[in-house]
Amino acid sequence: MSKITKPTIYVGLGTCGIASGGNKVYKALEDEVKAKGYDVELKKTSCVGMCHKEVLVDIVLPGKTRVTYGAVEPKSVSKLLEDHLGKTTIHKRLAVGQYRPADGEAPFEGLKFYDELPYFSKQRKVVLKNCGVIDPESIDEYIENGGYEAIKKIFGKKMSQVDVIDIVKKSGIRGRGGGGFPTGTKWEFCYANHADQKYMVCNADEGDPGAFMDRAAMEGDPHALLEGMIIAGYAIGATKGYIYCRAEYPLAIARAELAIKQATERGLMGKNILNSGFDFEIIVKEGAGAFVCGEETALLASIEGYRGMPRPKPPFPAVKGLWGKPTTINNVETLCNIPQIIVKGAEWFAEVGTEKSKGTKTLALSGKVRNTGLVEIPCGISVKELIFDIGGGIKKNRGFKAAQFGGPSGGCIPAAIAENIGIDYEQLTAAGAMMGSGGVVVMDDSSCMVDTSKFFMQFTQNESCGKCVPCRVGTKSMLEVLERITNGEGREGDIENMLDIGASIKASSLCGLGQTAPNPILSTIQYFRHEYEAHIKDKKCPATACVPLIEFVVQNEKCTSCGGCAKACPVEGCIDWEKGSVAFINHDKCISCKSCVEACGPFEAIK
Repeated sequence: MSKITKPTIYVGLGTCGIASGGNKVYKALEDEVKAKGYDVELKKTSCVGMCHKEVLVDIVLPGKTRVTYGAVEPKSVSKLLEDHLGKTTIHKRLAVGQYRPADGEAPFEGLKFYDELPYFSKQRKVVLKNCGVIDPESIDEYIENGGYEAIKKIFGKKMSQVDVIDIVKKSGIRGRGGGGFPTGTKWEFCYANHADQKYMVCNADEGDPGAFMDRAAMEGDPHALLEGMIIAGYAIGATKGYIYCRAEYPLAIARAELAIKQATERGLMGKNILNSGFDFEIIVKEGAGAFVCGEETALLASIEGYRGMPRPKPPFPAVKGLWGKPTTINNVETLCNIPQIIVKGAEWFAEVGTEKSKGTKTLALSGKVRNTGLVEIPCGISVKELIFDIGGGIKKNRGFKAAQFGGPSGGCIPAAIAENIGIDYEQLTAAGAMMGSGGVVVMDDSSCMVDTSKFFMQFTQNESCGKCVPCRVGTKSMLEVLERITNGEGREGDIENMLDIGASIKASSLCGLGQTAPNPILSTIQYFRHEYEAHIKDKKCPATACVPLIEFVVQNEKCTSCGGCAKACPVEGCIDWEKGSVAFINHDKCISCKSCVEACGPFEAIK
């Protein structure tokens, strides 16, 4: 970190921070600083990962460590600044933690360091090291924190393309977008194919439900992505790059475009970069939000102006890619690793992780876990460590049931094996899930695994491009079976039918998205077959989540006779209630809307 000369305030204005009211907090800080005459610098930063603590505000004073405050609201601002700036003491109510002191810095007493907090103690920041720390709209802050040293090293030492590829190969880094193909090998294939034009493409589409790693990296450290793309472009011999990003990520796109402008003005991108003779430009291409465009050949078709639909392989993009020219495609996280691998060396990267899964992996932790947010873990830590040590366990002290890894292309890891499954490519795949891009959705004992499978299949079926019959028809058939089962109309043989259809889809779909579409169903049948059988044979949902299979009953001993349920019920005559009497639900009229349960609230009289 660079030394500061005056008090500086950073406000977390990534998408999560803005959604939580970050702009209002920023305005309140501006107004308070002006009103009280504080001599400070107010800056924007992004998401440090603690989405569950937004809005986040960091304050750093000259000679003191940087302190993070969480759950900041506009009404908190005056007292916060009075304590930290006026009294030079921490505002205890909102303080989250402080950085380890650098040379010449003094820590605040009674406040934990980041690496002592359970949320961060098992993390290792590589891709996310600058996110939430620097101003992502400042190229100077990126450079002050070691930015663009990698391309200076490459061009200053006149490293050849082969030299760069060898370092990446030795590091063992694998593609962070899903399949986990070795990155250096992918670059080598494209380098070996000679052409008058080659392209470097960044896949920032990120369409998985519950995934936001690439978005956060682009919002928080866009220059790291650009530097990674420049290095990749040089290694394969490309002079033009594209960042393909879904239009639903406006902040990420805006910061990427600003970073491109800044880097070009400094001679770090464009013509004759750092007087090396190497030219490279980057264009941001906005996608329309089609999940299938996360598949590399569909993505290329979209850039070319065609409907995003996959193409048969071979030929692979390294041979015939964008506009028929050799092309390499990597995702945001993969490329953000590259500058640090070049600067610090292949061995530095390879010392972390497992034998076959080197380095770290960013994960988006969401669902029924306490500490939702963005994390970066060394490959290999267990699913249980992620959920209970980093994630803080399950909300409301409910039981942990399963975690969905890899989104619609992945599968569920049940609680029974969570302690024994390490988060790496091989172990997750062997357990019926996959690393995917890194979305992790945590489910508790109130989650129905049949209904969860239906959710993912609805998504996949809606997003199927329709080009091949197995995916187009097969996903629709599986969804129809799931809908019948969750509506209480399941039949004997439905489970076996879905297993057969799933196997056919996996074996014969054109692209990887179709081939993995049945995974959520197949994994839940593998680990939670008893729930499917309860839905089909007993017409019951064990988790009481599938509304058509639920019957609502008032527990007399808990009913307070308040009548809240009768007032909330939308069906006339469904709930009998008189003042001072226990309510009664007429099941013949009940539409299972759950309005009565919500109205009963903390009394929990309706079961």
